[in-house]
Amino acid sequence: MALTGRAGLLAALAAVVVLLAPEPGLVVLAAALVLAVLVTADLLLAGAVRGLRFQRDGERRVRLGQSAAIGLVVDNPGRRRVRGVLRDAWQPSAGATPRRVTLDVPSRERRRLVTTLTPARRGDREAVAVTVRSVGPLGLAARQRTFHVPWTVRVLPPFLSRRHLPSRLARLRELDGRHPALVRGQGTEFDSLREYVVGDDVRSIDWRASARRSDVVVRTWRPERDRRVLIVLDTGRTSAGRVGVAPVPSGAQGDGPSGWPRLDWSMDAALLLAALAARAGDRVDFLAYDRAVRAQVSGASRTELLSSLVEVMASIEAELVEADAAGMVAAVLSRARRRCLVVLLTDLNAAAMEEGLLPVLPSLSSRHMVLVASVADPRVAGMAAGRGTAEAVYDAAAAERLRGERREITAVLRRHGVEVVDALPEDVAPALADAYLALKAAGRL
Repeated sequence: MALTGRAGLLAALAAVVVLLAPEPGLVVLAAALVLAVLVTADLLLAGAVRGLRFQRDGERRVRLGQSAAIGLVVDNPGRRRVRGVLRDAWQPSAGATPRRVTLDVPSRERRRLVTTLTPARRGDREAVAVTVRSVGPLGLAARQRTFHVPWTVRVLPPFLSRRHLPSRLARLRELDGRHPALVRGQGTEFDSLREYVVGDDVRSIDWRASARRSDVVVRTWRPERDRRVLIVLDTGRTSAGRVGVAPVPSGAQGDGPSGWPRLDWSMDAALLLAALAARAGDRVDFLAYDRAVRAQVSGASRTELLSSLVEVMASIEAELVEADAAGMVAAVLSRARRRCLVVLLTDLNAAAMEEGLLPVLPSLSSRHMVLVASVADPRVAGMAAGRGTAEAVYDAAAAERLRGERREITAVLRRHGVEVVDALPEDVAPALADAYLALKAAGRL
């Protein structure tokens, strides 16, 4: 049982009457008796909540930045109408609205209520509880009960870099020769013969075919297909930092100025690369690792690849531990026995690289083509430009030192034969796609 605000107001008025009455003793007794009778009668007439039945329906998956509608059907099998308030509670990051709704369910009828979720984070968002307060006709007392009505909505990565896919696919068609602007002399798989024109690489001349035709002809090449691309996502502590400003679809609520974690930017870049490589005819596998394998996708078909990736990425969170680079390399080598392109999405943190990846990098780069992609913090560039105050000058010095360390690590990686992409959050996905296309065009895969 719960007393409502109306009962409290009535009690306060009774207290005022008692204070003003000439015979307070009798008035107190009469007021208390009247109030008790009214509250008891109101409680008895309130609709029973114990027998209420609930059923949910609606969406099970939603992309980050979008909204999902979850229905809640309230069935009243009792003999009295249930009038009052219902609260459908979810995890705070689920962004559930409205928090409370007015409930009015006649006897042996049902009503459907809708809760809109606009999640602020990836992962599984669960319903916590449904609380119903049934108020009596006088509004003095209410029956209240909490029910567990489970429902889980999986929040998937938004894949906002999808807008860059058409332009990269057009470039891929040029490389494949399916576009009139055929790229000459690139790739390593023979495609066809054509007449020599000034500017062609003389190493592409087919002398036997030229002798047969009494004209100089050259071979054209196309990028290799059916290669393997292994995308490795570092989920260690360096992936937890928030950088940039989170881009969200128009009208949606996002993380705001604090931006996305570096992990989410890396996921977005991985999705664009996977979509592009799959359309190029390459086989794409995925591995998330810090000190253990957190998720993996292997052997997915071209049509199932993206759905499989967003499904496993939804529940990945950054672990606040130092990534085990030796274990990561061992996991890659155990899964990729033949030469392939290994794309490592990690941070170019000098200390972590020097103690972790660099000592074990030769064992990886000697067997595979390695590409390291990192998300740079745009605030560092802003700090480096500061000169107004002494504090700004110190910040600028620290920022320049950090940028110098990243340039030095990049140079060391390239000396090991590793390709490096170091770009701002909004640019890392297209830059990684461009690096893949460049390797494809040069026949280095």
